[in-house]
Amino acid sequence: MFQVATHVGNLLRGVIEGRQSGPVQGEGARFTATMIVAGQIRDMEPRLFMIYPEGNFIEASFDTPFFQIGETKYGRPILLRGYDKGMDFEQAVKLLMVSFDSTVAANLSVGLPFDLTVIARDQFEPLHQRRIRADDPYFNAISSSWSEALRNAFHQLPDYRFD
Repeated sequence: MFQVATHVGNLLRGVIEGRQSGPVQGEGARFTATMIVAGQIRDMEPRLFMIYPEGNFIEASFDTPFFQIGETKYGRPILLRGYDKGMDFEQAVKLLMVSFDSTVAANLSVGLPFDLTVIARDQFEPLHQRRIRADDPYFNAISSSWSEALRNAFHQLPDYRFD
């Protein structure tokens, strides 16, 4: 999987460099991409890499077990505060939904649909796949429940007093 990540990183860098050497279509019009590559070779550990536009990458570890690309400033704090290594897949998906909802609520450039695929260790077929659209009942229940929980938590915080 390390060789796969290296190859994908080299390809990405080559594509970006090739696109940048052509005619530029406007001030600041640059092609870029960040990718997440994950997989498992039979009888080996699953591995997860985040590949940067320059072609270099980092690998997930025990201390950094997940990556997020795209808009990270809204949903990432949810993941950092809520993630527990003992979570099962269903709990992890619930946490992801809260993270996605926080990002969608805070950034107009992010929106549904989201595609979810879960693949378990040593399984080479998806355990679960789903496209989350605007009318998805579970996502909407998460969104409204999370909003209500935040309001309730806020009201339970100690009041600030001017002296």
